[in-house]
Amino acid sequence: MSTGTLTIDLAAMAKNWTALDAMSQAETGAVVKADAYGTGIGRAARRLAQTGARKFFVAVAEEAADIRHALGPDPEIFILSGHMSGDTDMISDLNLIPLLSSIDQMLRHFEALPGAAFGIQLDTGMNRLGMEPAEWEAVRTLVIPQAPKLIMSHLACADEPEHPMNAQQLAAFTQMTDGIDAPRSLAATGGILLGPEYHFDVTRPGIGLYGGLPFIDAVPVVSIDLPIIQTRDVATGESVGYGNTWIAERPSRIATVSCGYADGIIRAMGPNTELFAAGTRVPIAGRISMDSIGVDVTDAKDLPSSLQLLGQHQSVDTLAANAGTIGYEILTSLGARYTRRYIG
Repeated sequence: MSTGTLTIDLAAMAKNWTALDAMSQAETGAVVKADAYGTGIGRAARRLAQTGARKFFVAVAEEAADIRHALGPDPEIFILSGHMSGDTDMISDLNLIPLLSSIDQMLRHFEALPGAAFGIQLDTGMNRLGMEPAEWEAVRTLVIPQAPKLIMSHLACADEPEHPMNAQQLAAFTQMTDGIDAPRSLAATGGILLGPEYHFDVTRPGIGLYGGLPFIDAVPVVSIDLPIIQTRDVATGESVGYGNTWIAERPSRIATVSCGYADGIIRAMGPNTELFAAGTRVPIAGRISMDSIGVDVTDAKDLPSSLQLLGQHQSVDTLAANAGTIGYEILTSLGARYTRRYIG
């Protein structure tokens, strides 16, 4: 096998959902947008539904088809981007619930699909999606009698518990929604960890389901093992890879593994990142290229057929920090060439 193996532990994903559900003083849904953060939306949704999730959140309507195919008509599927032009047939055919974020979307939905389910997204200060307070106040009395399935907003700084923006958004959301007889949702993973006052009626864990921060107790879900294509001996003073950026300071053994930035392994992580040879740390040697990576395996006593990049010894957030990014980007950038293996 010449491609890396991407292993997705569905039992670990289920444990993470169960743990976050236990913290939630509300019904717990699941965010499965971006192909369930790169883990496979159909498989992830099926396992999360088996574990107890009944509400699923996707970014765009097109992402919902695999959930409906996997789970049938019963679960509620919410579209975070709302009702976009061209979405009407899919919303109707798949029985989706758009989270309307503007008066334009509201008019489009009510005119195209009168009586169809919908939710509302409010802007409480993030200035990304949602109706602002004045806009909401203008239409609130028209919307509420039509029984929205959910009213939600999104926290900008939930991964920073002491950030004053959290309390500001909580106050704004409470002010905009108090007295409304409709389920409310403010908390994703970080919001769950902030405490019960942020939970309202529905929580929406995302990154925490897949093993990422800020849920520090998350069980790792994804691992990556990379097959060794070739090994070679390199003399002191010889270089490895593009640009001669790595020079051997001793007689060295270099393994070339099959993977690169075309597979979502960001070049910037190279100088700070190690792989693992049966538990032994082995550093990247030289630049990460499109399809291959050089690894200094000189200190590996027993060289296996593959090296582990992500898994038991190195988390997705460690890789992200090495690249100057976040775990979300690592997970959602993993390419199509991996052999995917599901366990649990």
